[in-house]
Amino acid sequence: MQESFPQHPTAAELRIACVQMAPAMGEVAANVARAEALVEQAAAQGARLVVLPELANTGYMFDSREEACALAETVPDGPSARAWIALAQRLGIHLVAGIAERDGGRLYNSALVAGPQGYLGTYRKLHLWGDENLYFEPGDLGLPVFHTEFGRLGVAICYDGWFPEVYRLLAMRGADIVAVPTNWVPMPGQTPDGPAMAHALAIAGAHSNGLTVACADRVGTERGQPFVGRSLIVGAQGWTVAGPASHDREEILVAAVDLKAARRARQLNAFNHVLRDRRRDVYDEMLGAGPSPAVDRAAN
Repeated sequence: MQESFPQHPTAAELRIACVQMAPAMGEVAANVARAEALVEQAAAQGARLVVLPELANTGYMFDSREEACALAETVPDGPSARAWIALAQRLGIHLVAGIAERDGGRLYNSALVAGPQGYLGTYRKLHLWGDENLYFEPGDLGLPVFHTEFGRLGVAICYDGWFPEVYRLLAMRGADIVAVPTNWVPMPGQTPDGPAMAHALAIAGAHSNGLTVACADRVGTERGQPFVGRSLIVGAQGWTVAGPASHDREEILVAAVDLKAARRARQLNAFNHVLRDRRRDVYDEMLGAGPSPAVDRAAN
């Protein structure tokens, strides 16, 4: 496994891990077990926040909505969810894991968020890509921010990162870190070892909002669809701090970030602050969205 982190992080630093793995389509129990083994390795390297890929328990290339429904489960009481929640509790870490969620007759491309105390909440992907529109409903939980002992955590899934509003709203709601479970596919003109459009978007989102962005991608080819791999972690000033990983093998990326320093660095110089400089007289700073329910609960 590739390691990319400072050897002696300070007490102020948070060690984040992105697990790049290759789920097998439909092999839920095996995928969960493989993810658990990799998360344990990340925790052994000191990671306190671990991010798994999108749909890490099921695979991505569903043949039909019926197949997606059969593989999806309820959250937080389905078998994959229970296993991952127990894992986070046992290891004393925070875990963000992509999962196929069933809620009554509705299906969502979701991410489970768990911590040392158990289940924290769920994020449902807002922007569906390609054939996802045939299987899933667009997310209906907005952009929650989860409060942890190390900072405030937001989540985006894959194509969500193509929309700058996602990063901006998470930053405005107080997020320090955005975990991105993803299944990136090649974009037109992209080569395996060349620049990745997804990287440019993650870097822009981090730099423009003072956010740490941790992207955990998958690898492999599933039912004819290749995946990009090349997971990465971007610091809050827009510089890559771990990765990109390879395009064709499982890896664990680990980076130590200083969230206090990242918050201070939003002040770019004596005059400019990356968030305060917004022209609120010209456009709605919250883009018409309300405050995060998670922020409201924490405030109360």
